[in-house]
This record gives sequence, C-alpha cells and structure tokens, in this order.
Amino acid sequence: MFGMVNKAIEDMVLAHHGPDAWERIKARAGVEVEMFLSDESYPDEMTFRLVAAASEALGASADDVLTAFGKHWIAYTAQEGYGALLSAAGATIPEFFANLPNFHNRIAMIFPGMHPPRFVCTDITSTSLRLHYHTHRQGLTAFVSGLLQGLGARMGTPVRVTLAASRASGADHDIFDVTWTHTP
Repeated sequence: MFGMVNKAIEDMVLAHHGPDAWERIKARAGVEVEMFLSDESYPDEMTFRLVAAASEALGASADDVLTAFGKHWIAYTAQEGYGALLSAAGATIPEFFANLPNFHNRIAMIFPGMHPPRFVCTDITSTSLRLHYHTHRQGLTAFVSGLLQGLGARMGTPVRVTLAASRASGADHDIFDVTWTHTP
C-alpha cells in the first residue's frame, strides 16, 4: 500500500491517542519507519501489522479500528489536498456513487502502480444502492464500511451500511447495502 495509507493511520492515532500510543503501536507492529512517504509503496503486511497492533494497544477489535480508519480516511485525504478530487466526484451521496466506478481511475493517474479496488453500484434508488467491492486484498471490509460512513458525514448525509455478502463467508466479493435520507 502507498505510504499515504500508513500516514493516515498515524494521523488518526496521534489525533485521538497521542504520540506515545503511536510509538507503542509501531513497536508492537515491528515497524521502524520514522516517516512514511505518501507516494512510496510499502508492503501490505506492514499496514495490517499496524492495524493489529492498534487493535491490541487500544483495546478495540481490528474491525472497529478499520471502520474508524475508513471514516478518518475521508477527512484526512481531503485535508491532505485531495478534497477537490472528492468534491469533483459529486456533491451528494447519489452523485458520488454514480461517479464512484471511475473515481479510482483518477486516483491511479496520481499514483502510478496503484492496484485499486473496483466498485460497482447496482439496485440504485433515490435513497439506496447495492455496492459491490472487488479487490485482491483480504481483510478491508470494515475499512470500506467506514469509508462509506465517512463520505456520508462529509456530505452531511449520514448513511447506513449493511454487509449483505462477504468474502469471509464465501462470496467472491463483498456486497454492501447502503441507504441514506433523500437529498434534493
């Protein structure tokens, strides 16, 4: 994963738990990197070790850490200069989801070598949709749920996310049912 992901984990921990907690998490994860570079690639395993160490250090499940991280990711990337890109994808939940399948294509232009997930929206109504999440990475389902909630918060439209099918239960990809209050 690109360093921006690990930087965002660091930012979340620092903001909510302080620098001592971050140092404990890094030590538990066996991560000796002093500063992550946003556009550098780091092993996925390093990121998963940071999440596991955060789970242990903070007394939360890995899924809770990943959900919180997904919510934080939306605010963090906006603050790190990607707010305009998020805004360009849509000003409302329905607009954003209509543009979501092409969103990672734009991101891949910024980060060459990135292997982004693929999202497909089906069963779209004015207040709901089914989101199909395809990725080669295991274990990020809760992160995606947090992302969806973070997007809703950014747009002032809280969303409810329900996992309808998961790779962990034998499906070939994760499927989320996403609902929100109608926005004009």
